[in-house]
Amino acid sequence: MSLLSILFDFFQSVFHLIWFSRNSITNSLSIYVKSNTGNTVSVDLDPKWDIKNVKEVVAPRLGLEPEEVKIIFAGKELPDSVLLEECDLGQQSILHAVKSRKKLVSESKPLCETLLDFSLSEISERAEEEETTLDDDEKIIPEKAHFYVYCASPCKGMRTGKLRVRCANCKSGAITVDRDPQSWADVLESERISGHCEEETCSSGPISWVEFYFKCAEHTSQGEMDQAVPLYLIRPNSQHVPCLACGDVSDPVLVFSCSVGHVTCLECFNLYCVSRLRERQFTMDETHGYTLPCPAGCEDSLIKEIHHFHLLNDEHYAMYQRFGMEEYVLKNGGVLCPQPGCGAGILVEPDCTRITCAGGCGYVFCRNCLQGYHIGECETVEEIEKTGTSSYAVNPECVSQARWDEASKVAIKVTTKPCPKCRTATERDGGCMHMLCTRCAFQWCWVCQIEWNRDCMGRHWFG
Repeated sequence: MSLLSILFDFFQSVFHLIWFSRNSITNSLSIYVKSNTGNTVSVDLDPKWDIKNVKEVVAPRLGLEPEEVKIIFAGKELPDSVLLEECDLGQQSILHAVKSRKKLVSESKPLCETLLDFSLSEISERAEEEETTLDDDEKIIPEKAHFYVYCASPCKGMRTGKLRVRCANCKSGAITVDRDPQSWADVLESERISGHCEEETCSSGPISWVEFYFKCAEHTSQGEMDQAVPLYLIRPNSQHVPCLACGDVSDPVLVFSCSVGHVTCLECFNLYCVSRLRERQFTMDETHGYTLPCPAGCEDSLIKEIHHFHLLNDEHYAMYQRFGMEEYVLKNGGVLCPQPGCGAGILVEPDCTRITCAGGCGYVFCRNCLQGYHIGECETVEEIEKTGTSSYAVNPECVSQARWDEASKVAIKVTTKPCPKCRTATERDGGCMHMLCTRCAFQWCWVCQIEWNRDCMGRHWFG
């Protein structure tokens, strides 16, 4: 064999090796693994690996044996049999590896990225009735749902989100929850669920309060402190509730916090906000800021999380911010500069009548009549009545139908479901969708009526 042939074979082998390496890296997950002693290692993992494989790779780098390590992710200790691709890990996600103090007591799975609300009972009923007559690809499958968040950076808009867990005291993700969240209150309010923090430097001890937070599911993780604001009024319309304005069934929808939960599609919500902005009919609430109530006139229905108004486009959101600032100034005894093109907010003493727009255009005006400053009585100025017309209107025929609570009542008409394994009739009396049969100890999902799995935990852990 000539030297040229040998060189050709050598470079061809090198090329194949480089090509294989690049493709392997492309298909791998770049993950950070943090120990409870403060060490962090970066590893590239195959999504097809299970947690046992991860322990074998990580343990030597932490000075431990694989059987001594337990892997924690999103509030759950992961069993050896779970595959990485089942854990909703993105590039640069963080796993926590700690020295095991006790054996894993249950086959728990991590939080997933989505949430499933109840589907209409008629869908479930039809699926049950037609199960024996429909082919697999024709069966009615409940629609999947998501958490929705506002991602300020880098997405700058509404996106699907994922729920994560950390210790409320030390902010470490090396914590396991004592129980699953069963409602939005469990997630949004503090000191509702306890957990066991594995961080050695945590001053709260092994038992700590759990803190839930959300991350955007549509960009690469930027660390544990990377988080997004939950838009908890926006929900997947798995119940097919019509909009109270246009009557259409859209997905997703916004469910107002009134007692009956009136529903509006996002397009009509946008129209509702813009029309009320132009008419200056927002409410300045001391607790919740510049906000709106349910358009059907329900009591106690103000939108408490004003990040929902980020659904407006940039122009209208800037208008919302400007009007909110102006209303704040007026409510606190201030005035707005009347000079065209200015409108700066000015906070002054209550008895001051001569006002100078110092931070704006410099205009000097009378507080009482808002004309140029003068000596003596204010001249009478005829007020021009503004008659604005709103392009948003509630459809009276839709109000009785666009109610989230009524749809929920319909959705839970069927109070019992059979255990998928032993067929024992089971009644759900609240809590999460994770069922444990008292007869055969089979763990199953109330919504899907299959063995409890990763999708069930993520898509409908609580509803």
